[in-house]
Amino acid sequence: MATISITLPIYNEAATISTLYERLNGAAEQISHEMEFVFVDDGSTDATYTKLAELSANDPRIKIVRLSRNFGHQAACTAGLRNSDGDAVVLMDGDLQDPPEVIPELVEAWERGYRVVLARRKSRYEEGLRGWAMSAFYKAFEWLSDVPLPHEVGIFSLMDKTAAQEVAALPERHRYIPGLRWWVGFNVGEVWYDRERRFAGAPKQTLRRLIRYALDAIFGYSYKPLRLAMILGLIVSTASFAYGTILLLLRILGINVVAGFTTQAVAILFLGGLNLTFIGILGEYIARTYDEVKHRPLYVVSEIVKGGNRTVDAR
Repeated sequence: MATISITLPIYNEAATISTLYERLNGAAEQISHEMEFVFVDDGSTDATYTKLAELSANDPRIKIVRLSRNFGHQAACTAGLRNSDGDAVVLMDGDLQDPPEVIPELVEAWERGYRVVLARRKSRYEEGLRGWAMSAFYKAFEWLSDVPLPHEVGIFSLMDKTAAQEVAALPERHRYIPGLRWWVGFNVGEVWYDRERRFAGAPKQTLRRLIRYALDAIFGYSYKPLRLAMILGLIVSTASFAYGTILLLLRILGINVVAGFTTQAVAILFLGGLNLTFIGILGEYIARTYDEVKHRPLYVVSEIVKGGNRTVDAR
């Protein structure tokens, strides 16, 4: 009999833990495999860890990977993948926007032979600026990226052990799990679902973090921003050369159509802004290169708890 690991990054979700556990149990009852629940406590500052520890003391299936501080969503996902022992790993968020009731469908698709099964959103509940930003990101990513990722797919997915280990072993620090999951290959299936609203509390992924996440996705999987900067630079240079040639001819012909310094000021400000934009794009790539060459670990594990027993034998 195979083992299925359900891996969840958790950050300040004390109000959700009990309901989450109940719904995970309900999903597990529909699966004819052994189960493992891997909760990655990403430096929570509320009662999340206490609640998880109580559950772990009464349920040997529960493993808690407690990080020494908040390292971020993607690092916590990676810690979960590295510390999951199942023959297949279901990766999902712990805020109940990813409904546990979909897990049996993911497992069923895996049993049919798919090495990776994506949970793809038919609809999603997001409000205001956050919802608009999510939609804009997917459209921008599709246009800018060299990665042919399907629309409306996040981390919620199942990977067999080989795929999960390959994704976890990839060394980059600025991680975008959907992109890494695509990069390792394997045959891919899909399960459609409706993404729910948060069960409790406010989103832990702030707009600032989501913007950084989007930049990691774009700059980590595409050189198009650099190519677009080069093309735009060539266009501006060509237009400037043509404009300069016209002004020179007008000067030779004695026709002075440029009065004052308005044209010069506009040209200087435009080209200066363009240069700063290009430098900023280069800076994004250089900063990521700098982070990679430092080779710092993605996260630090404080302790691992399973069945009430503590250890620091982390991966």
